Amino acid sequence: MSRPAEATFPRGSFLAGLSRTARTALLELGVAREFGPEKVLLREGGTSTHVFLLVDGCVKVTAVTPEGHLALLAIRVGGDLVGELAAMDGQPRVATVTTAGRVRTRLITQGEFRRFLLDFPDVSLAVSGSVGAKLRWATRRRIDFGSREVRIRLARVLLELATSYSVPAGPHLRIGVALTQPELAALVGAAEPTVHRALAGLRREKIVKTGYRRVCVCDRARLAAIADG
Repeated sequence: MSRPAEATFPRGSFLAGLSRTARTALLELGVAREFGPEKVLLREGGTSTHVFLLVDGCVKVTAVTPEGHLALLAIRVGGDLVGELAAMDGQPRVATVTTAGRVRTRLITQGEFRRFLLDFPDVSLAVSGSVGAKLRWATRRRIDFGSREVRIRLARVLLELATSYSVPAGPHLRIGVALTQPELAALVGAAEPTVHRALAGLRREKIVKTGYRRVCVCDRARLAAIADG
């Protein structure tokens, strides 16, 4: 059974930005599929063209660097689309998508997806905007990796996650994605001990609070100031 259109999806997710009519129609597309932890939904270089609409849960988007290292590119949560680029241009997958815990999805074929976009031009524009935002994020991170210190890169990643996937936690914003420190280091693009020290500095300044796979932003304005360099 698909998640009802009235359900609350995280702010910043793809479904959260659609009208109720479009959201209802999209949640009825395809077939329901559920996956356990650490299951590969899409593989880098693969030639499949279907789309996954994430209904509940969280996935990691990774790719192999030219040096052979595994880079964590992004996190996607319930309400997001993954795999839409290949559905639109028919080219091989540019990244691997792996579940982080149990995930419920709608698997939508390329044909269904394209017909839906023709029937709902506003969703087509939203998909284009979503792809553009992902490319901008990837471009910013590539620039950051070569020109910004780790503290700034960490602040930018935390700010992006808080903006897109935060949930209220009293006076603070809790990032609604459970990340291990190695995963956070991979998102920042730095060695784990270096990220650990930068995170400890933000804690000392009372800008963030951390727990087991949990980060709360206590002072968004100061975090944004650091992110601005």
